[in-house]
Amino acid sequence: MSAGEKAKAKTEQAQGKAEKAVGNAVGNERMATEGQAKKSTGDAREAKEKGKDAFKG
Repeated sequence: MSAGEKAKAKTEQAQGKAEKAVGNAVGNERMATEGQAKKSTGDAREAKEKGKDAFKG
């Protein structure tokens, strides 16, 4: 996995998790949903990169 893509995936995951937590804490369902979506995007990016690594090896 390239370092840049790995960092981007981890950043998206962390931002999404934090946004979801804040949204839930303040009762903002839209913010919580957007946070979950951002986390899912990071998860998908990480899975894609791990798949690429598996084929290289």
